[in-house]
Amino acid sequence: MDITDRNVLLTGASGGIGTAIAECLAERGARLTLAGRNKEKLDIMASRLGGGHRTISADIATPGGRQRLVDALAGGEPDILINNAGTLDFGLFDEQEPDRIEAMIHLNLLAPILLTRALLPALESRPEAAIVNIGSTFGSIGHPGFASYCAAKFGLRGFTEALRRELAESNIHIHYLAPRATRTELNSHPVTAMNESLGNATDDPATVAAALVELIARDRGENRYMGWPEKLYVRINSLLPGLIDRALARQLRTIRDFARE
Repeated sequence: MDITDRNVLLTGASGGIGTAIAECLAERGARLTLAGRNKEKLDIMASRLGGGHRTISADIATPGGRQRLVDALAGGEPDILINNAGTLDFGLFDEQEPDRIEAMIHLNLLAPILLTRALLPALESRPEAAIVNIGSTFGSIGHPGFASYCAAKFGLRGFTEALRRELAESNIHIHYLAPRATRTELNSHPVTAMNESLGNATDDPATVAAALVELIARDRGENRYMGWPEKLYVRINSLLPGLIDRALARQLRTIRDFARE
């Protein structure tokens, strides 16, 4: 799918990965609708990217926020929906507050599902369209310290695969992009320190943006996993999960120490 002159709705546009995606798409001639909760950041970004882009301040975790997006797009149906908005809370499951768990599941899973449902008629009206759900390696590998986050991303991956198969005869290409650890403000200091201690590789947001553009260019929807050896670990976990169990068990004390910081 050619990105040039396509109308793109990008949620979570003011975050680290969102900013990189916006820059990458704008460079390739896309017309962007930048959605997020921080209007000031969105307006600054749109100005920096040049003309032809607009911003919508909306909280997609709320029914009113999602409806605001749908209403604002009426008559300017998107060709591409990128569900990028998300949140991350690192900590041991039994020490996380229930309201924080609920908020994380809601924004990372329920909100993109409901927004996709609301925009599906508009996407189906286009000659060719695409949906990209931004997942995570942790949408395939359950990792200590990220139980609720993993639950949401596992769910998002399942939703993406099911919807792709359900709409296999439609005009919509449905993709799932799973970055590994990425250098953004989403990661707290303990997460960054844990990754350094364990020797986990971390990507720049621009690397994720480039992978997304390459994925959209494909003629069919698919799942893409980023990073090596993370891609291998995903495959091993699906075939021989006990190997990953044992590998993470050796790291558990370190993970717990950082999770309690």
